[in-house]
Amino acid sequence: MNNVCEEQVFSSVFKANSKTVFNYIYYKFGNEEKAHDAVQEAFVKLWENCAKVAPEKAKSYLYTVANNLYLNVIKAEKVRLKYASPSLEHSNESPEFLMEEKQYKEKLDKALNDLPENQRTTFLLNRIDGKKYAEIAEMEGVSVKAIEKRMHLALKALREQIDGI
Repeated sequence: MNNVCEEQVFSSVFKANSKTVFNYIYYKFGNEEKAHDAVQEAFVKLWENCAKVAPEKAKSYLYTVANNLYLNVIKAEKVRLKYASPSLEHSNESPEFLMEEKQYKEKLDKALNDLPENQRTTFLLNRIDGKKYAEIAEMEGVSVKAIEKRMHLALKALREQIDGI
C-alpha cells in the first residue's frame, strides 16, 4: 500500500503539484514570495501528517492547507496582482507602439485586479496555466458549472473594460 510517508510517494506528489499549487496561490493573491512560503509550508504540513493523508487525497489537502495558510498571512491586506512576465524586448518597435502596448498592459492589469478574486483565479488558471474547467473546479471545490459561470462573467467584465479581448 502506498503511503505519503514513503519518500518516493512524497516526491512524486511534490513533483506533480508544487508548481500548480504555487500558481493557484499566486493567482489568488498576487504575491510571489508569500505564495512560495505557503506552498513550502503546505508540503511541510503534508509531511508532518503523511500517515493521515492518503496519496489520492494529497492534492486537495495541499490546496486547502496552502490556501488557509495564505489567508492567515494576509488577513485584511489588500494585495495588488503583479505579473512576473518580463517585458518583451522590442528592437525596432515605434515609440507609439510601445506606449500603446504599455497602456494596454496597464488596462489589462487593472481589469484583472478589478475582477472578484474567484473570477480572476479561474481566468488565470484557465488562460495562463491551461487548466481545464474540471481541474479548476476540483482545486476550488466547486462544480464545473460554477467555473463556467465565473469564466463567463470574467470574460464579460474584461470585454467591457478593454477593447480587443
